[in-house]
Amino acid sequence: MSFRPLTFTSALVAVGLTAAGLAISVTTSSAATLDDGLVVHYDLTQASGTTVVDTSGTGGDGTVSGDTTWLGAEGLRLGGVNGHVRLPDNVIRGLTDVTVSVQVDLAADQSLPYFLWGLGNTRGSSGNGYLFATGDQFRASIASGDWSTGQTVDSGRNLARGGWRTITYTLGGGTAILYEDGVAVARKTGVTTTPGSIGDGATTANYLGRSVYPSDRFLKGKVRDFRLYGRALGAGEARELGKQTASARPATDVARLALGDTTAVTADIALPTKASGGSAISWASSRPSVVSATGVVTRPAPRTGNATVTLTATATYAGYTATRDFTATVLEDITDQQKVDNALKDVVIHDENAIRGNITLPANGDRDVRFAWRSSDPRVVTATGEVIRPPYGSKPRIARLSVTATKGYVSGTRYFTLTVLPLPKKAAMEGYLFAYFTGEADQDTEQVHFAASRGDDPLHWDELNGGRPVLRSEHGETGVRDPFVIRSPEGDRFFLVATDLQINDGRGWDAAMRHGSRYLEIWESTDLVTWSDQRHVPVSDATAGMTWAPEATYDPLIGAYVVYWASTVYSSADPDHTGSTYPRMMYSTTRDFRTFTTPQVWNDPGRGVIDSTVLRDGEYYYRLTTDEKVIGSCQRDIVLERSKDLRAVDLPGAGPRNWELVDDCVRTGLGTDWVEGPTAFKSNDGKKFYVFLDETPRRGYIPFVTDSLANPNWSIPADYQLPAKPRHGTVLPVSKAELERLRQGPPPARADKNGVIADYDLTGGGGQVVADLSGNGRKATIQGDVTRSSAGLVFGGADGHLLLPDDLTAGLDGITVSAQVRVDSAQQDQYSLWDIGDVEIGGTRALRQGNWHTITYTLSNGVARMFDDAVEFARLDGVTTKPRELWGGSTTPNSAGRHLKGKMRRLTVWNRALAPPEIAAVQRGQR
Repeated sequence: MSFRPLTFTSALVAVGLTAAGLAISVTTSSAATLDDGLVVHYDLTQASGTTVVDTSGTGGDGTVSGDTTWLGAEGLRLGGVNGHVRLPDNVIRGLTDVTVSVQVDLAADQSLPYFLWGLGNTRGSSGNGYLFATGDQFRASIASGDWSTGQTVDSGRNLARGGWRTITYTLGGGTAILYEDGVAVARKTGVTTTPGSIGDGATTANYLGRSVYPSDRFLKGKVRDFRLYGRALGAGEARELGKQTASARPATDVARLALGDTTAVTADIALPTKASGGSAISWASSRPSVVSATGVVTRPAPRTGNATVTLTATATYAGYTATRDFTATVLEDITDQQKVDNALKDVVIHDENAIRGNITLPANGDRDVRFAWRSSDPRVVTATGEVIRPPYGSKPRIARLSVTATKGYVSGTRYFTLTVLPLPKKAAMEGYLFAYFTGEADQDTEQVHFAASRGDDPLHWDELNGGRPVLRSEHGETGVRDPFVIRSPEGDRFFLVATDLQINDGRGWDAAMRHGSRYLEIWESTDLVTWSDQRHVPVSDATAGMTWAPEATYDPLIGAYVVYWASTVYSSADPDHTGSTYPRMMYSTTRDFRTFTTPQVWNDPGRGVIDSTVLRDGEYYYRLTTDEKVIGSCQRDIVLERSKDLRAVDLPGAGPRNWELVDDCVRTGLGTDWVEGPTAFKSNDGKKFYVFLDETPRRGYIPFVTDSLANPNWSIPADYQLPAKPRHGTVLPVSKAELERLRQGPPPARADKNGVIADYDLTGGGGQVVADLSGNGRKATIQGDVTRSSAGLVFGGADGHLLLPDDLTAGLDGITVSAQVRVDSAQQDQYSLWDIGDVEIGGTRALRQGNWHTITYTLSNGVARMFDDAVEFARLDGVTTKPRELWGGSTTPNSAGRHLKGKMRRLTVWNRALAPPEIAAVQRGQR
């Protein structure tokens, strides 16, 4: 996990005027000076033309080009492709102080990165001295060279999209201030670069709506009233510039408020206190005893009828207000008996037919229902969920649990029968699994990759699945990093936890740390090859800006796993996470990686630490942590600590620390660049300890080795061969059988009695998920420009496709794929009906467009055939690759309809080659 940055620039937020009289006096005096010192003024409300008229009187007309449209009073629309306004050269020459201001209505689909304006120079692919502002992490900066020379004033948040805003930047006397609608949102002192010093006064890349970095995106939205001054406007003047957009903000914000369906309220209503546009929202209720001003709902007593409540929202921004009423109907309460019945119905014990470890038994249900558990045989499963598995070779044991739910004077009971499996046979560890991600270059790199050791050698590895991802995230940010694999103490269950994070989307590290995911991504397996569906589980609360690099260690003292991760934590009074903070290590406990306790601080030395990993040796837990010269004495290095108590907590200012420092400067002593993401394991022969450290700026993972953790003697082996580009992950010791199974890949794809692996009816329906009619549970997902219709899925020809399940070819010697498809007459370029693995077969004619066809492909015994409406039209003999050999049988991602413009109404995959009569039956719709 990236270590930078560990600290933030604090945003100094000015308070808007609230006294109407004061606002009038300031407005009157400030408005009279707004024409003073103008260098350029474009009102951008003209009706046509490519020349943008400068109304300042200095003759600094601009030029408009690209995909732009004049909108009169609504300004100039920029299309986001190449539209922009070019200002005259050298427009900031001689300026010591400056103000730049523009009204902008940013499009919801604005791509990153982009500039609102950029005044300066370009050299090659980079900016070379410039003044810019952007809504991405809403900031402005002045730079003497490239980005590394920038002196930035940063609001710490993104600029909201949709709706007019006045963005103003002033620089005077070395102080930069950033305003939104006349309200100061950030300030920076000590700025040493002046506008006139950029390029020694020569600037030839001066733009509105375009970046000085050629590869950046163009602005998409509307702009008007662009102003460039040769002085720093005062606060009153900035407020006057923002008056038009500020006064309209509350009405816009309150109109966009949504409370969801309030026609049948049964639970508390989330009443926002701040609008997405920036207005503060306050609430009043016509019946506070039913719905309070904070949204707390008290339902009318049973059989007394429903209640109607009016909730009034007041939006306030910069002294301006607007109100809106919402009507809520609160349903009368249910009886205590119904509450008990509902709570019992909602109780779930996962894997009750194959219990392998301690289970979570809830103590409470919804609506304050209390649970009491009883066990028929505490020697198998206790009433608090501890599981005692029978020894290896025994039969499974049956345990019966009962739960009694109580609410008031009412109670009810439900019974569960659990099957507890015997312990697995103990096996020696004779190899290693390596789970990791590979960077943020594209979607594939921020997913889970596997490698297997060459025998019992932890220094030489082979990538699995052809170097492609083994697990992909379908939830949250759809990027998954820092995978950590843990084996259960019983030995036959594995959990993989990972960070929900995608940096490839371009939003940047600051946004990821302030407004990142509060979820963990979790998979479960009993063999390391077949994995459960992904679980997207919230663990952090709203004060956390991120949840990074989760790992886990089993604690036998509590019979549960201790899960720990790094979070930036903000004050509860800072819901927008604009303040200054740092990452610290948090922890929670769980028995099943489904239900987690409330997180608490584990390691907070007062400044940033991340990426802890723990290895137990003897009576000590050894913890390695990426440290920014806080606990240790070296910059961006690893510290090694130990404690007999895994859950011992260290807080700022407390001393001595509960975790004893054993070693620091681990990488500095061996001369590497800065490192992060340690993963630690003991060699299977018990002679050495390995710590793989991610040298992020250079080589990626490097193996460090020592004979002892208590008295380390670190070295880097001369001979090692790790997978290509491994980043923060885990090395897990495995048995010989597990290692062989990993190399073999996934087991044969499950099929029904007719050999159908997956079957999709693509007509009608709703939502993004398409059910698998084969009964094998292989759902597909609609992606991109694909819509449903009664005639089948409609593919738009751009980025749309049907995402099919992974591993469709696993274990197969033969295969049939068949699809009913209609290619549109407007189809252009290459397209695919389906992509499963990489076998291709070509025909001698193009598929006729505008008609429905049943296209079927079969492969068996080295012969591939293609059929159009049951008529063979292509054949390839001598195919040496079997379906199960495609990427080791682990094909991912599989898809249908990429770049197709047309329709598809049925898609089916078999685990064998269908005979011609069967293909004819498929063509007739007889399956």
